Amino acid sequence: MNQAVLQDLAPEHVEVEICRADELAQRRGLASELDEMWSYVGKQVEPRWLWHAIDHHSGTVLAYVFGRRKDAVFLQLQALLEPFGITRFYTDGWGAYERHIAPEQHHVGKENTQKIESNHINLRTRITRLVRRTICFSKTTTMHDLVIGLFINRYEFGVAL
Repeated sequence: MNQAVLQDLAPEHVEVEICRADELAQRRGLASELDEMWSYVGKQVEPRWLWHAIDHHSGTVLAYVFGRRKDAVFLQLQALLEPFGITRFYTDGWGAYERHIAPEQHHVGKENTQKIESNHINLRTRITRLVRRTICFSKTTTMHDLVIGLFINRYEFGVAL
């Protein structure tokens, strides 16, 4: 307990609320981290982006989509996230997020996207197609999306196909 803060704090400014942890999570609402990760198909001038969202508290992957770095692809991800009822989105400030997420729900900054950035490092370490300088790359978008999608489904969703 921080005694210095307690000494300067007036009792009328303190509000205590006691509730169960599951009630608090429900009251707080679901928070999600959103980000996109670059890779390429065939050659570097043909970029392919993995857009995905994770739960801010647990780090669980909620949804992902592949495509260009365009608003239409983000809208696909947003549609997949709709059933979760997310009340806060943490992002890096890319324009698509600012255009399509309500300002009161959108929080920009790297301090709240650490889990998803860590997830990127893990994906780049495990899937050589995602490493920036590599000789392992996909020749078709179908194979690119299949390989990465199968990995995410297996290790994030627990679905062995």
